[in-house]
Amino acid sequence: MATIDRQTATLALAHALAAAGRGLPVFPLSATKLPALRSPHHGEQPPVHCRGECGLPGHGVHDATTDPAAVRALFAAAPRATGYGIACGRAPHRLIGIDLDIDTAYGNDSVGALRQLALQHLFTIPPTVTVLTPSGGRHLWLTGPADAPVPNSAGRLAPGIDVLGSGGYLVGPGSVTTRGRYRLAPGTAHLTPAPCPRALLRLLTPPRRTTGTLTSETPPGRRGEGLIHFVLAAHEGQRNTRLFWAACRAYEHGFGDAIADALTTAAIRTGLTEQEARAAIASAERLTRGRK
Repeated sequence: MATIDRQTATLALAHALAAAGRGLPVFPLSATKLPALRSPHHGEQPPVHCRGECGLPGHGVHDATTDPAAVRALFAAAPRATGYGIACGRAPHRLIGIDLDIDTAYGNDSVGALRQLALQHLFTIPPTVTVLTPSGGRHLWLTGPADAPVPNSAGRLAPGIDVLGSGGYLVGPGSVTTRGRYRLAPGTAHLTPAPCPRALLRLLTPPRRTTGTLTSETPPGRRGEGLIHFVLAAHEGQRNTRLFWAACRAYEHGFGDAIADALTTAAIRTGLTEQEARAAIASAERLTRGRK
């Protein structure tokens, strides 16, 4: 077993160095897919806000580096690492990971859900690096612009679809976990991460709120007013996407039905038909209901 462990650790380092050579910041992972290095702040009174400023390793994704010497040092400090993580959102690639989970027990069809989103919002996923997970899922690697950081989310885009963005990490191909090995999908090893389609990027990066955050204490009129103005500001090519996003937020906060008519009126003013507007709002209601 010790020989197998050493071999697995050696291969993990080799894969990590190869990824770092392609400009992907990496750090060692354990077989549980968690950072392999123990935090130097273990046992300190929380909260601990250090993200590596102390100069010591053990800060998870914040340890990620492309420097070969630093990568070797991290793995030397984590001799039982069986894989490596790739930090998302970091230059130069600014990776965005689309994690398509396959959960037959609960009937999740994440691939179908992504296809439905693509049809609804008029985008296609370009050929890109794809990693097959031991559980039967897959990770799609996309790249994002410097001025639009993508947040991490679980199931927000659609049931069974998680998004790995700034502060998140992907398990690199070649990593070995307790459930098996991560590997590149056939036919994608020669590819580079493709740019995220603009329509999908808009779904992944909600607009900045300049009037405060919606909360349950915010008066209903004010909660809906900002979303309605957001829809009214849509240009051609954004109308359906903005309406769908606004309706999702309204239903997530429990007042979707109360402003459905106002959202419909706003969408009609931007150029959508009533049928198109009602269909988008109904789709948002179904999607958010499925997340609760």
